[in-house]
Amino acid sequence: MSHSDDRSTPASADESSSTVSTAARDTSSQPARSRHTVVVPNSVDMVSLLGPGDEHLATIERTFGAVVHVRGNRISMEGDPAEIALAQRLLEELVTIIRTGQGVTPETVERVIGMLRSQTVERPADVLSLNILSNRGRSIRPKTVNQKKYVESIDKHTITFGIGPAGTGKTYLAMAKAVQALQSKQVNRIILTRPAVEAGEKLGFLPGTLSEKIDPYLRPLYDALHDMIDPESIPQLLAAGTIEVAPLAYMRGRSLNDSFIVLDEAQNTTPEQMKMFLTRLGFGSKIVVTGDITQTDLPGGTKSGLRVVEDILTGVEDIGFNRLTSVDVVRHQLVGRIVAAYDDFDARSERAHTRQGNRP
Repeated sequence: MSHSDDRSTPASADESSSTVSTAARDTSSQPARSRHTVVVPNSVDMVSLLGPGDEHLATIERTFGAVVHVRGNRISMEGDPAEIALAQRLLEELVTIIRTGQGVTPETVERVIGMLRSQTVERPADVLSLNILSNRGRSIRPKTVNQKKYVESIDKHTITFGIGPAGTGKTYLAMAKAVQALQSKQVNRIILTRPAVEAGEKLGFLPGTLSEKIDPYLRPLYDALHDMIDPESIPQLLAAGTIEVAPLAYMRGRSLNDSFIVLDEAQNTTPEQMKMFLTRLGFGSKIVVTGDITQTDLPGGTKSGLRVVEDILTGVEDIGFNRLTSVDVVRHQLVGRIVAAYDDFDARSERAHTRQGNRP
């Protein structure tokens, strides 16, 4: 497969000047149906575009209710005009993604369709082609529009908050940006921290040393690091203090200069802990705070520092707040549906509680 490094490079003489072009349109007989014939540039591998066993093609037919015929590099589609127009845009985006050298998976197709349906002003290909970090042949990129906005907010602001449910990539992307900043020498070290709030067990009653007791709370951060940095170099980086993974309590009394600091599970901070952490910010440093305000493990009646911080800091210059939702879940598709179902249940419960409270 050959790829063009310049997305704006015109196609060759026997190709359309656009990435994917409409060669013919027939709307003569049935106004409710539309036919488009799309010419795919010869530089694009059709198997990559249509998928193994025409898997992506089947998705297009099923999703857009289209009748699709492929002959060489010509794809004819017939169906509802609005749906066929979306299908054509899907092909354009997939071709652009392929031309950047990326593979197209069924997940990629579904994500592009979701973005097109949401009518976002962002081009799906621009979202999915933004490379944050590459390691061992694997690239870390945002997979949704909100994830791209979150990454851009980290670049733009000194302090960024990423708030959303599990699986939305808020911690993973923050850590990727931290590693990127370290590799490009924007910072001298990375500090990854979480509050060691136990869900049902007391640290004092757990067996082992203090290090062994807190390790389960920090393990997700170590796991993500192994995806981003060669595993054999991690012990040396930890020993040298270039990367530090520690409970939030270890941050007290410190001033953190030239560092990229990520606070994870911030919903389990108290307002006092949140203030303590944010005021650790030193010169040349950047902070990213992540958490899910629906998953607080704090004792009953204790306020979450993440819940109140937005009211306190909204409007303060150089601080960005970013919300991610079930639409941004990048784990198994079922996880997104589970999160959405819980959100719907919580909304219905709150409405019912409000109605009961309003009864005389």
